[in-house]
Amino acid sequence: MNADARTDRWTRPARCLVWQRTVAVGVPLAILGTAIVWRFGGILPALVVLAVALACVAAIAQVRGRRFDRRWLIAALDAARPDLEDSSDLLFAASDTLTPLQRVQRDRIAARVDAVAMPPLAVPHGRGGVVILAAISLMAAALVAAWPDRPGAALAPAEEGLPALRGVPRLTAQALEVVPPAYTGLPPRSSKILDVRVPAGSQLRWTLRFAPDPRDAALATIGHAAIALRHERRDWLATYRADASLLYRVAAAGAERAGLPPLHRIDTIADRPPQVRLDTPNVPLTVLSAGQRSAVVAFVATDDYGVGASARLRIVVAQGEGENVRFSERLLTLSGSGGPRERRFTTRLDFRALGFTEAGDVVAQLIVADTRAPSAQQVRGPSIILRRPAAVAQGGGLEAMTRQVMPAYFRSQRQIIIDAEALLAERPRPRADRFLSRSDAIGADQRLLRMRYGQFMGEEVGGGATNAMPTNDDEDDAKVAGAEADHDHPAAATAGLGVTEDVTAEYGHTHDEAEAATLLDPGTRATLRQALDNMWQSERALRQGEPRQALPFAYKALRFIKQVQQATRIFLARTGTDLPAVDMARRMTGERGAMGTRVLPSAAADPVDATPAAIWRALDGPRQDAALDALSRWLRASPGVADPLALAGAIDTVRRRPDCSRCREALRAQMWQVLPRPVPGLARRGDGGVVGRRYLDALP
Repeated sequence: MNADARTDRWTRPARCLVWQRTVAVGVPLAILGTAIVWRFGGILPALVVLAVALACVAAIAQVRGRRFDRRWLIAALDAARPDLEDSSDLLFAASDTLTPLQRVQRDRIAARVDAVAMPPLAVPHGRGGVVILAAISLMAAALVAAWPDRPGAALAPAEEGLPALRGVPRLTAQALEVVPPAYTGLPPRSSKILDVRVPAGSQLRWTLRFAPDPRDAALATIGHAAIALRHERRDWLATYRADASLLYRVAAAGAERAGLPPLHRIDTIADRPPQVRLDTPNVPLTVLSAGQRSAVVAFVATDDYGVGASARLRIVVAQGEGENVRFSERLLTLSGSGGPRERRFTTRLDFRALGFTEAGDVVAQLIVADTRAPSAQQVRGPSIILRRPAAVAQGGGLEAMTRQVMPAYFRSQRQIIIDAEALLAERPRPRADRFLSRSDAIGADQRLLRMRYGQFMGEEVGGGATNAMPTNDDEDDAKVAGAEADHDHPAAATAGLGVTEDVTAEYGHTHDEAEAATLLDPGTRATLRQALDNMWQSERALRQGEPRQALPFAYKALRFIKQVQQATRIFLARTGTDLPAVDMARRMTGERGAMGTRVLPSAAADPVDATPAAIWRALDGPRQDAALDALSRWLRASPGVADPLALAGAIDTVRRRPDCSRCREALRAQMWQVLPRPVPGLARRGDGGVVGRRYLDALP
């Protein structure tokens, strides 16, 4: 006998024993698991679990049997047969690899092996534990299978208004269990009718009973896949997760002769996002008092089911003036107080800890989330602005008209540079039309800033109003070059002190003269002029869609602006009210010929969707099915319908019963709500009859 034959013959009993023990333990456990799944999940999942469990038992037995190989056999032979003199490995060695002495020893032990029967080599284990474990598993499986049904909702009589025909399945009892999502905190409930309103994400379980039992049944939905019903004992069961509203009817095989069952609807209630309101302070903007070191802020967050126990407070600190505004941002975690549906988040802001020491703003905004699972809804509440005003120097006379720093006009040139660099660094690069549009928008901002600076050089902004933005780029070029605007003001003649012309020159509208509008020293004026010139070059490049060419000019303009801000003082001239001159020739004459019209332009009416009206007219025509298909497509594409489920149900009823006039009228009633309302006409007022006309004729 060769070595492989000896190995297979002597290890086969050990492998069989391992297979027997594995099967004796694994099969009862598989039966127990199958019974549990069948009890709570149905026959199909139970069969899947049984197949997987048996495959696992076989795989485990195969793996355990592999350890009984030749190495194990040699050790077992040496331990079980002392007469082999620890030389059993020679029985499995090839003859050409042995020495003469080893061949002699192999022949001696081979004769001893053949002379005496081989004892069992596998170590015997007690069978009592295996038998007890198998018995417990089988008893538990029988107990699970025989356990009575869990107490559910009591079935209520069903009344669908269909005639009872002999041999035709008819729905006799019904119940609908609703298990809301855990995050809502609502308890499970049972409904005796099949029309319910549930929170979105609820688990629904139908329990239906027919007489007699049909061969098959399902919940036929409108616009969705049918929900299959499974038969368990006397009842038909189905489960469904209600993520969206649903319209369905109970359809049993063979019940078509009794008529069309009524439609039922499941309305889902969407979880609304949290609402955040200010509590302390209760106004968005609060001006801090001098020397105030801290402030208390409080928000109140509400939700329909629950607000998260913690929230984040976003704090932005802005300090400085002009181009020297510095920003810092941080997030704080706050714990709320109060019930789950309304929580109050309060904290005290320490300005020194935030680094808020100069004039500027502290903006606080609460970021809160609800408890919806698996994805919570997060919202950002309103912002609270805590403002610390800059100190204003007090004085009188000419000193009151001085500014130590430039006004708030000079604060956005840096932002224009940031926007242009962000546009160039954006990846992937926007399309050409979008890139040009965004570059043009940045150029428009550059133009507005240039015109604001131009006011301090005595330039007009256009239209005779210093707060209106011009729209003619050629006019802007002329202004940048120093052209003066023509206001048709009376020229001031040189005269002595106290003359009328001197009073007009002193208090009149003189801002079209650069030197009279802003008293700047010549060096500052030259620097500001260079800033305006570079702004114009930057604007031109941005308007042409070349932000890279505009950046050098924008940086030069920023440097010149910084130099202007470092001027010691800037004197602003006093200007009076610029009112139009009164035409004394027309005064008190009653002439109204030159007055403009006061008629408001008519606004364009919203476009009217003619599809529902066309379908309304086509319902009685020969192509009724095509009209119903068009109405179904229009309903899916129109999210603004007040009750889409009712309209869909009416469409389905007419489609199934085309000869039912009452069903068609119900569909018209639903469509009446979506038809465009006619524009009311204007009726002419009555003339009052004979007496009224006589009175009107008598009027002069």
